Amino acid sequence: MLKKSFFALILSVLLIGIVSGCTQTSSNDEEGKGSGKKSVKIGYFPNLTHSATIIALEKGFFEEEFGKDVKIETKTVANGGLFMEAMATNAIDVGTVGPGPLLNFYVKNPEYHLISGAVNGGAVLVASEGSKVTDLKDLDGKKVAIPVIGSTQDVMLRKALQDVDLKPTTNGGTVELYAAAPADTTALFVQKSVDAAATQEPWGYVLENQAKGKLVLDWDQFAWGKDSPNTVVAASQKFLDKKGLAASYLKAHEKAVKFIQDNPEESQELVIKHLKELTGKELSKEEVASAFSRLEVTTEVNEQVIQEMADISKEAGYIPTSDIKGMIDLSILEEVSK
Repeated sequence: MLKKSFFALILSVLLIGIVSGCTQTSSNDEEGKGSGKKSVKIGYFPNLTHSATIIALEKGFFEEEFGKDVKIETKTVANGGLFMEAMATNAIDVGTVGPGPLLNFYVKNPEYHLISGAVNGGAVLVASEGSKVTDLKDLDGKKVAIPVIGSTQDVMLRKALQDVDLKPTTNGGTVELYAAAPADTTALFVQKSVDAAATQEPWGYVLENQAKGKLVLDWDQFAWGKDSPNTVVAASQKFLDKKGLAASYLKAHEKAVKFIQDNPEESQELVIKHLKELTGKELSKEEVASAFSRLEVTTEVNEQVIQEMADISKEAGYIPTSDIKGMIDLSILEEVSK
């Protein structure tokens, strides 16, 4: 009888230990700090307006904040639509993207959130040589290149056209929007296939210097000016549920933003190096310096501008509703910024 009681006691201790261990593992999983190797999939574009993500990777800020038990995976994409599709299929957990594609996906599935600003500005309107476009009103009857339908630059152009009572042809107006990869816009200018381009840096600089383009609207004049949210940090709800990981990401993001603000020249050199490794192409120091002068790296978000972007996207027919209540969640950013 004594022997049976002893074995029962040992069994109970073992069971308690197993249950306790499972509970601890579950808790750690929730915080993303478990003993097993966790994975965070970070997405971004090989572009200057994603410099906060690039600097956080180059300076090792993500490794510092996530710790050795978290494996960092990166994925680069060419545009915001591909970024959001990758997030929808769990190929990306968090990263930097334009607010246009984010809100387009959010109204269909509220599982994606804006959790920080990244870059304001960084987009310009450039006219091609011989187009005779010197002012916004001159776009009447012209063809304007945009990176992709529904992109942030598409929405910015629509906002600018509103200010001079012009509309795209798709909404009964006279301005034709032409979707083309920014890297292809130089050839379109040379071939005289488009009259202007609403594009992000460094492509604005490239159009001016390699295709004889003329600046129509500088970054602080285009659409909402310095409040134009070119790039933001987006995260899936699954990632946000692991609050420890989201906080770590935003701490690294904040470090990168501050580093760029305090060390612009070193940041530009790191961005040139990073983009060369990714694309095989080396941007000149002049290109990058010019582009950096046309953007502001920041964690701040102008929520009113984001709402106006949603209203314009609805008017364009890209989304069925402009109700984006709940999309912007800055609570974790506010916590880590204290």
